[in-house]
Amino acid sequence: MAAVQQDIALDAERQTADGWKFDAGPGTPVEGYLPLTPETVYTSESGYGFLPGGAVYGRDRAASDDQQSASTQHLQAAFCIPLQATFVLDVPDGCYLIRMQLGDWQTATHTIIRASGSKVVVPPIRTQSGQIQEVLCSVHVHGGRLELNFSGQAPRLNTLDITPAPHTLQLLLAGDSTVTDQPADGYPYAGWGQLLPERFKHDVCVDNHAISGRSSKSFADEGRLETIRQQLRAGDYLFIPFGHNDAKTDVARHTDPFTTYKQQLTEYIVTAREKDAHPVLLTPIHRRYFTEDGQLEDTHGDYVLAVRELAAEQQVPLIDLAAKTAMVWEQLGPEQSKALFVWLYPGEYMNFPSGVQDNTHLQEQGARQIAGLVIEGIRELNLQPLVMYLR
Repeated sequence: MAAVQQDIALDAERQTADGWKFDAGPGTPVEGYLPLTPETVYTSESGYGFLPGGAVYGRDRAASDDQQSASTQHLQAAFCIPLQATFVLDVPDGCYLIRMQLGDWQTATHTIIRASGSKVVVPPIRTQSGQIQEVLCSVHVHGGRLELNFSGQAPRLNTLDITPAPHTLQLLLAGDSTVTDQPADGYPYAGWGQLLPERFKHDVCVDNHAISGRSSKSFADEGRLETIRQQLRAGDYLFIPFGHNDAKTDVARHTDPFTTYKQQLTEYIVTAREKDAHPVLLTPIHRRYFTEDGQLEDTHGDYVLAVRELAAEQQVPLIDLAAKTAMVWEQLGPEQSKALFVWLYPGEYMNFPSGVQDNTHLQEQGARQIAGLVIEGIRELNLQPLVMYLR
């Protein structure tokens, strides 16, 4: 991708409630659209473009026509081919509706789209030859920069519209490393929260605040619950899955199951209710530990019981991931369950050339399965309008 700086900047006139519209591909952009070509490299001056490091190519299927294509034809006929490429747009923090057209008049396509490196925002998009598909999703931006990563076997990007969506229903996630959006350079590590957005239509914006190593106590002590409180609006959902680190012995993280642990979780519940949002408790997923005779070991003990008690006492919906994952791990058994966790043999993944044996953390296959169990729990509890907005 050539490092050619665009002369067009995102001036104040373009940063309106109507958002930003990009015409991807070679040629002159359609009126009302900003150009997004293979040569559009991000700079702080322009405020948008592709980051260095990926490969971006472009084609215009109508370029050989004798007559100039109509605007709609050009938007569909011209496209970028982003291969492991990241598009960046400088925007204020908040929720945004992303609307894309993907496809190719001459061949089948396959595009994978992630936000901020690892968050899977839509299922993989496949189109047949001649098909142009419109794709919508919602993404919450932190740090003033929207990032969309494009990959796949035959990725295409025809148009890209980004619109502020401040009233979109939010599903906020607290939690630890089993939930968090794991960094892209840690692949195949994955938290189930980074696989949850693809299960919802664009009407729901999943915003994952979970971070590795935190307990219910340390998460709040670091001000992360206060950040959530400031973002919550009436009608939003706050999912509260803790337990993996609350049993740690260090003062910063340790809580006692039936006293300080329940007190900390109650603080999350109160925070949501004070903002007229909906708290949901989740028990922690089981670790992958089996006895010699193949029986699953419970490493969480009273922490699971305490969450169940608190849900009944506070009349808060409960998704019992401990019970659900225990059933899945037991059905799979000691060997097959390794495929869901970060059990890697030497040479399998370039990020971990020596291999890893991790019975706590999930790889993407496992995280996607847990996200499915969370969706199952949402359906069982009939959490509206979340159920209505499931894909």
